[in-house]
Amino acid sequence: MASILKCLRALADPTRLRLLAALEKGEVSVHELQQITNLVQSRISTHLALLQEAGLVQSRREGKRALYRLVADPEAGLNEQIQLGLRAARELPEHEADAANHRRVLTLREDHAKLLFNQVAGRFDRSYGPGRSWQAFGQMLLRLLPPLDVADLGSGEGLLGELLALRCRRVIAVDNSEKIIAFAAAKARKSGIKNLEFRLGDLEEPPIEKSSVDLVILSQALHHAADPARAIQSAHRILRPRGQIMILDLRQHAFAQARQLYGDLRLGFAESDLTRWLEAAGFHDLEVSVVAREDQPPHFETLLATGTK
Repeated sequence: MASILKCLRALADPTRLRLLAALEKGEVSVHELQQITNLVQSRISTHLALLQEAGLVQSRREGKRALYRLVADPEAGLNEQIQLGLRAARELPEHEADAANHRRVLTLREDHAKLLFNQVAGRFDRSYGPGRSWQAFGQMLLRLLPPLDVADLGSGEGLLGELLALRCRRVIAVDNSEKIIAFAAAKARKSGIKNLEFRLGDLEEPPIEKSSVDLVILSQALHHAADPARAIQSAHRILRPRGQIMILDLRQHAFAQARQLYGDLRLGFAESDLTRWLEAAGFHDLEVSVVAREDQPPHFETLLATGTK
């Protein structure tokens, strides 16, 4: 009887139910549980200890990290309680976001190329070398691009479009400001850039033909959209089969002044939101991760989200 009561007490907490659901599909580390739930490590560890004490969860060591999973081969009575806890977890408001984050974490776990890139990028500016800079490095990488038709949605004055036009077959830049479009188009003409076209329109319904571009870029633009999910759906519509979307935007933050200072409609995005919207639009091979963190307050973090049609 005491064992049953201990299990019921363990399952009575919403946070422990979320952790239970995160362990349903296999082993997960505490760091990965942080990414899935956005909870602090100390809180996760405390709740995992209670779940383990109740016999619902087990762990093992792998090097310096501990991996947790649901208890293997539970007795009938215990299995019934675990299944009850999993059903209850699906009723929590955080469940959908946790599930999306879980899929994203599994993708990142398998992406060794991304890990290597982050390691290299972290070393890039540690020591000075004459002529070595991210600007020069970016120009070199830009020339590796194949000739593509690109849509730059929420383009602003077209700085990114100008860079892409150096290599891409055609760049269509869309912005909802008539003045900015006129200014950017005049600047492109003055620079002699003939494969960069500016169009007045909304990124939620861009004036671009269906299945006509290879790449859609939303660079620091999605947080200006009234309906970000619709903007992502529209990006899917204008892409050709196997085309890609790239979203560069702020991670969810609490700097409310951004609304007044920059006209932002949203204070960034959670990784789970971008994952769910991309999946709902029909994209696959998703990757959503933090690619930059600012050293100065308010310490904005930048997310890069990609997907394939």
